[in-house]
Amino acid sequence: MAFSRLALCGTSLLRFLAVSPLTTSAAICLARPPFPTRSFVIHACLSIQTSTPVESPYLKKMNPWKPMCLYYTQGKCTKMDDPIHLDKFSHNCSWELETSFAESKHLCSQNLDFLLVLDLEGKVEVLEFPVLMVDANTMQVVDFFHRFVRPSKMSEQRLNEYVEGKYGKLGVDRVWHDTAIPFKQVLEEFEAWMAHHRLWGNEFPGALNRAAFVTCGNWDIKTKVPQQCKVSGMKLPSYFMEWINLKDVYLNFYKRRATGMATMLKELDLPLLGTHHLGIDDAKNIAKVLQRMLADGALMQITARRIPNDPQSVEFLFENRIR
Repeated sequence: MAFSRLALCGTSLLRFLAVSPLTTSAAICLARPPFPTRSFVIHACLSIQTSTPVESPYLKKMNPWKPMCLYYTQGKCTKMDDPIHLDKFSHNCSWELETSFAESKHLCSQNLDFLLVLDLEGKVEVLEFPVLMVDANTMQVVDFFHRFVRPSKMSEQRLNEYVEGKYGKLGVDRVWHDTAIPFKQVLEEFEAWMAHHRLWGNEFPGALNRAAFVTCGNWDIKTKVPQQCKVSGMKLPSYFMEWINLKDVYLNFYKRRATGMATMLKELDLPLLGTHHLGIDDAKNIAKVLQRMLADGALMQITARRIPNDPQSVEFLFENRIR
């Protein structure tokens, strides 16, 4: 487990303060666990804006949009002292999601403190693991976790074809090759990240502590995570036992079906951020839908839960749901 190693290196946590990706105005100063790093000759890689933002009464007027440095999202940007680089690329994952939603008169009290927006990428094996941590009461993005994932059961040729097919057309294949790590290591680092935020760990074994994953559909946690754990020779972690399918909450709250993220954005008159099917950008867009639903008064509830004695079986808690 990640925690035994984390406990041994607690004295070195402070070195992460200088490179923490948390840069929102409301952010508290956080120390991060010393995750493994590698040295690179860095060329900034970006997520591409594919739609023109439109004015919305729910979004604050922010600085002009910049492409995100995807080395930075993984804590591996080496150009933080380069003014040209900083002027060209964004190093703040949350500013696009700062809103005035908290001023809404329709907010209801939530039973959870934090909502972890997860959107996996990769059909054969997981290629990307992004999570946005949203405060369920203020609706602000508190922090994020983002890793590119290196498949473990593919030949080098098949891997290159797979990554090129997925990320080459988005222009992020180089950063993927520079930074991707095995799924098992990704989960170890993710567990340390959750432990730092007191979301899960030795103090809170089993399910998440007053938090829940939010996904756009059931596929990510119901299907893909168990498949990847099996491929990687791992036991399914206990924190993947339940989740919120945002499409089911959307259906029951607005009384209309939404087949996916793009449909929800369109119906709520929210502009698309970045590039569809780049995981970190999709997670941002799902978070935008989540923020709007919270502002409109939606209550976020667990929609699916694994049967404890039979984790392959899932109980769906909403009678009216997307099938």
